[in-house]
Amino acid sequence: MPEQQPTLTDGAVTLRPWRADDASEAVAGHDDEMALWFGWDASDVTEESHARAIARWQERYRAGEQASFVVEHDGAIVGSVEATRQGDAGASLSWALYSGHRGRGLAARAVRVLVDWVFADREQGGWGLQRVEARIDPRNDASRRVATRAGLRLEGAQRITPGMGDRPDATSYLVFARLVTDPPLSDPESFRSLLNSFLPRKRAIAQMLVRDPEGRVLLCQLTYKRDWDLPGGVVEVGESPRLAVGREVEEELGLTIEPGALVLTDWLPPWGGWDDAVCLVFDGGTLEPSALADVVKQEREIRDVRFCTLEEVDALAADFTARRIRSAVTGEGTYTESGR
Repeated sequence: MPEQQPTLTDGAVTLRPWRADDASEAVAGHDDEMALWFGWDASDVTEESHARAIARWQERYRAGEQASFVVEHDGAIVGSVEATRQGDAGASLSWALYSGHRGRGLAARAVRVLVDWVFADREQGGWGLQRVEARIDPRNDASRRVATRAGLRLEGAQRITPGMGDRPDATSYLVFARLVTDPPLSDPESFRSLLNSFLPRKRAIAQMLVRDPEGRVLLCQLTYKRDWDLPGGVVEVGESPRLAVGREVEEELGLTIEPGALVLTDWLPPWGGWDDAVCLVFDGGTLEPSALADVVKQEREIRDVRFCTLEEVDALAADFTARRIRSAVTGEGTYTESGR
């Protein structure tokens, strides 16, 4: 740990140590937006309280616990960033821009400069750490953008109970992180990995439409819900939906059926605690009713299986499932939303 806290810059923003005479300018930039996400009352921030905070940050730097920097742009104090040590190899990040200085990309620049310094070897004046992370309220869109533009990947959500977070009503935090071994931000692989970490990941469900010679539809009674449904299941990560439906039918029913053409794509809105999903229905051809004698049900998921008329489908299945099956059977369209 260098005895003197360094001054860092990328040519556009400068990160420098706090000075006692920064309190007045910093306090003038505090507003309700900052108070909202940090969980304090803006009126509680005074020059005296901020001067005490500056002294505390300086002491924590000397103790090797935290590095808090003023962010300057064009000679003015526009915000602050800080890194707090977590064990021997990691640090947590925090940042804030003051009123009148947001929306210009300054925070992302400052965080990138800070991360580069945290990762730099001790011989280069840095901390030589391996990982940095930021915990962000999911409702804080601005900070989420700063994190991703600074090269931090979204790793997941951390659940908390009310009162554990900065805001008393917070129930979760999104965890964004970067490793020293991640490719540079200028590397295409880094860009793709970054986007892949936060772009929507819509669930895919693959089902099979199997009918008997009379046109009845094969339905399964599931153990985890009262309604009946087509055989199939959730497509695993990196798995082809077509291969997934064949795998599911074999695992659930012990039947080996080669999936045919895609007959319907049905979008399922959020329902019953599930996120939205895309359901892909593949043609399973025709099966004699006698083939059900060969069914070996996976008892953890399947209670019963049988061929049903469309009228029976209406009675046994949820309304959106029945609509999906009718659309798949009639072939009136290749795309529906909740069966419509």
